[in-house]
Amino acid sequence: MPDANRRAALVIFIILTLIWGTSFILIKQGLKVFSPDEVGALRVVAASLFLMPLALTRLKELKSGSHYGKLFASGMLGVFIPSFLFATAQTHMESSVAGVLNTLTPIFTMIIGAILFHQRFRAMAIAGIVLGFAGAVLLSMSRAGGTIGGVNLYALLIVLACFCYGSNLNLIKFKIPDLSALTITSVALLLVGPVAILYLLGFTEFLPKLTTQPGAWQACGFVVLLGLMSTAVAMFLFNKLVKVSTPLFASSVTYAIPLVAVLWGLLDHEQLSWGHLAGMITIIAGVYLANRK
Repeated sequence: MPDANRRAALVIFIILTLIWGTSFILIKQGLKVFSPDEVGALRVVAASLFLMPLALTRLKELKSGSHYGKLFASGMLGVFIPSFLFATAQTHMESSVAGVLNTLTPIFTMIIGAILFHQRFRAMAIAGIVLGFAGAVLLSMSRAGGTIGGVNLYALLIVLACFCYGSNLNLIKFKIPDLSALTITSVALLLVGPVAILYLLGFTEFLPKLTTQPGAWQACGFVVLLGLMSTAVAMFLFNKLVKVSTPLFASSVTYAIPLVAVLWGLLDHEQLSWGHLAGMITIIAGVYLANRK
């Protein structure tokens, strides 16, 4: 990776960590009023409408029919399906377990890249992935008081979401190299937006809740903010990160997200233990090993 790209990748990495590290809080606020599928659909709708004007100007960059299919697949794998999966899982499992499972994204990225795209990875990269995952486990265990809650079947939803993320990373890097990150993000959301709108308005109780349930507008505001920042803006930055770095480095951002969660905990008067510090150091070491030259 050239030095200029490396510096740009690091800056994007940090910004993404801050944005996505707050996404769980926004989802939690939305779930106080709306169901998981309503939160997931509204998140996609908000992001799609936000980038629609930009997406319409980018359609001219699509030079073949295959671009539409690939971008629709990217929108489904990178945004639509995970939005529903994470919202549903977060209502049925502890956040510590969700934090651990979210770090499976780099592993799926590596496996899919190796099997489908014949990517080779150094032993040091594999060691870094394992070390980073171990740090995430340690950090999440510390947040749960030293133990991890029992994993139920809903944990498989986050595993599936991580598989979707890993697939989308490789799709963008190896199958859509001729389109810019902004085009990929905006048009992908434009293509999946109508599906989310149809579902939200035709198959949920979103509108009745919005007009009758106390706190609904506030909860809606949190989910809209989630769609704008954690989906629209973050997906553009993430796709840009894939372009200027590697799928493995981009997926490593999932290891840093728990660090922001700990900081939010401190602001909420939670105590920081040695387990937190050890987990954070281990995560940073794993990301470094996985991506060093």
